[in-house]
Amino acid sequence: MVDSKAIERRYEVLSPVLDERMRRLVAAAESLALGYGGASIVARTTGVSRRAIAAGVAELKQPRAKRLVMTGIRRTGGGRKKTTATDPTLKQDLERLVDPVTRGDPESPLRWTCKSVRKLAEQLNRMGHGTSHRMIAELLHELGYSLQANRKSWRARSIRTVTRSLSISTRRCKGTWLPTSQ
Repeated sequence: MVDSKAIERRYEVLSPVLDERMRRLVAAAESLALGYGGASIVARTTGVSRRAIAAGVAELKQPRAKRLVMTGIRRTGGGRKKTTATDPTLKQDLERLVDPVTRGDPESPLRWTCKSVRKLAEQLNRMGHGTSHRMIAELLHELGYSLQANRKSWRARSIRTVTRSLSISTRRCKGTWLPTSQ
């Protein structure tokens, strides 16, 4: 008789500290301990796919020296493909949206845009591209755009603010403050 509640409790305790590879190996070890049909039981109890468990079993059956050499979580080429690889028109459409409002000297390597990355992401999503504001920020950086916030200039501050900050700084000083004559 298989105690699936015990498997579930062990997995719940370990899961917060497991990365993708270790999650696969722990599920595979449970599966091997159960024997025939163990992969299905472990998959149902833990939520780890049978395919991942089978990959973990294959990894555990490798010689120990070969297992220790593996340093990455995924094999080479694994994981999600880059958005620009799956959606080749994304970069072109982004450039088309940004180009009319590009600021900066055309000769200078620093360029910037007046549109926010969130607004650009919304417009691109309406055009049928599945993208986020973070992806847009990365693409703009690749295209040579600078993502800088506006900064207030000294002239924008009122004279009252300047006077108030000067009087506060002179009150904090223990000595006397004498204006310099020029």
